Amino acid sequence: MDDETVDAYLERIGAKRPERLDLAALRELHERHLLSVPFENISRTERPAFDLVEAELVDKIVNRRLGGFCYELNGTFGLLLRALGFEVTMCAGRVLLGTEPGPAEWDHLSLRVDLDEPYLVDIGLGWFSRHPLRLNSAEVQTDAAGEFLIEPAEDGERIVHHNGNPLYRLWPQARGLDDFRESWWWHQTSPESHFTQESTCWLPTQDGRALMLGNQLVCQKGDQWTDEFFTDDESLLSAYRQYFGLELERVPPPAAQS
Repeated sequence: MDDETVDAYLERIGAKRPERLDLAALRELHERHLLSVPFENISRTERPAFDLVEAELVDKIVNRRLGGFCYELNGTFGLLLRALGFEVTMCAGRVLLGTEPGPAEWDHLSLRVDLDEPYLVDIGLGWFSRHPLRLNSAEVQTDAAGEFLIEPAEDGERIVHHNGNPLYRLWPQARGLDDFRESWWWHQTSPESHFTQESTCWLPTQDGRALMLGNQLVCQKGDQWTDEFFTDDESLLSAYRQYFGLELERVPPPAAQS
């Protein structure tokens, strides 16, 4: 990732180049990315499926200003952090809550960033922690998104809990993009994957979140929830632009039909 691309990426998430490679800078980048780039499975309608390689990830997130899911979001964010000078490792995970498993042993890509100690960095779930988590801490870590606990498991693995529920199993060892290709392709194309069942778009906000399911927009602000259904393409595309910052060429069809 060259300097021009780094600058364009930072502009996309509303961040500046950090003066120091410390936890404060990592927290700032993590939060700004999470609040700017949506977790979504709709952008596959903007262009046919692409290969899981660095150039394609950068083109999607930075140049086309779309979102994605874990392989794309964490994959590209890892490239940005590494270009800025952070020590970044791609790690494999296995989601334990609310999803169908893929064919590979793992089905989630997360990041480990080593500073004074290792931190778990994950902006690829749509509803994970607002800030990086201490990877080796056995204590509950309080975050704007709730309480997180990283529990040691066998063979150096970790179980990541969110508000008391096991969320995913983490393998902290280093992986490469090629290791995730089978699972990434399965989640994009298999009728058994939840990503092909319904068009979804998530984006946290400072005090809540916005979620689009098909043509239904659900918004949370504090303890208040609202929902709205869109019956015409123009209003739906306008909602994607207003709530998620996505300039879509056409309304995403139901996922199973795309």
